[in-house]
Amino acid sequence: MNVVVNGEPVVLEEPCSVEQVVRRVTAATEGVAVAVNGEVVRRAAWATALQPDDEVEILVATAGG
Repeated sequence: MNVVVNGEPVVLEEPCSVEQVVRRVTAATEGVAVAVNGEVVRRAAWATALQPDDEVEILVATAGG
């Protein structure tokens, strides 16, 4: 299944959840925000399966100065 993650094309095995894609991008457990096709996905819904051609944006908060 082809999806776009943070602007890059990615091939995933089906089925694949939002959480599985997040774990591929970051090991962070806090400060992670996800949107699929422009809609924010609450952490409680990360088990939702992605569909072909979905666009996923994953943002990780960082601290620093």
